[in-house]
Amino acid sequence: MPFEPVLQEKLSQGVVRQIEGLILRGILRPGERLPSERELSETMNVSRPSLREALADLQERGLLMSRAGAGVFVADVLGSAFAPALVTLFASHDEAVFDYISFRRDMEGLAASRAARLGTDTDLKVIDTIFQKMETAHLKRNPAEEAHLDAGFHLAIIEASHNIIMLHMMRSMYDLLREGVFYNRSVMFKQRTTRDALLDQHRQINLGLQARDPVAARAAVEAHLDYVEQALTRQQKADRNETFAQKRFQHELRR
Repeated sequence: MPFEPVLQEKLSQGVVRQIEGLILRGILRPGERLPSERELSETMNVSRPSLREALADLQERGLLMSRAGAGVFVADVLGSAFAPALVTLFASHDEAVFDYISFRRDMEGLAASRAARLGTDTDLKVIDTIFQKMETAHLKRNPAEEAHLDAGFHLAIIEASHNIIMLHMMRSMYDLLREGVFYNRSVMFKQRTTRDALLDQHRQINLGLQARDPVAARAAVEAHLDYVEQALTRQQKADRNETFAQKRFQHELRR
């Protein structure tokens, strides 16, 4: 865990500031369990009373939460960026889906450019490792796993951009995507030609990032999301044609 010894200032305040920073930078995520009290006190070089004081402060302010018999966890500080009624509206209107993709294209293109310039070697290694797992999942032909890794790949790029506002905003929006509010990622990975194309697009994004080429990385992200938009358009057209054919068939049966 990325905790460090606390020096100089009041120990409990130093603990608070450090945990706040880890939550702010997205290193500690909502729902993540903190190490045990003993481990934290030793790692941060503070007494248990000072640690308890800090944790109590953070819990009082809603950043941490305690579960009886389970430990202390990071609270769900993200929540949803949108009201439930608006989320329902998004799910039922194609316009929202395509606006969402357009928004991602702009934000993630910027994030990829920043990641290529500002990402640490560790950041880029994380992205590369996820891509390698995507290649393995592709060979296993596991659409659900590919979809899960796809989301992780894109979020790793957001994290590597080192913009905390973008990070928390996009994490919230990705939660909606995981829930299928905008579109079902797994469906896209079921068609072989689409799966092959998506893997190659992620390969190009990764190559641009690993080369620390912000222009190439951004262009690859934008090309990828353009493809996603086109694929969804084709899918919606096919669904409409299928629905029309079914209705026509049922009509013929009733005649």
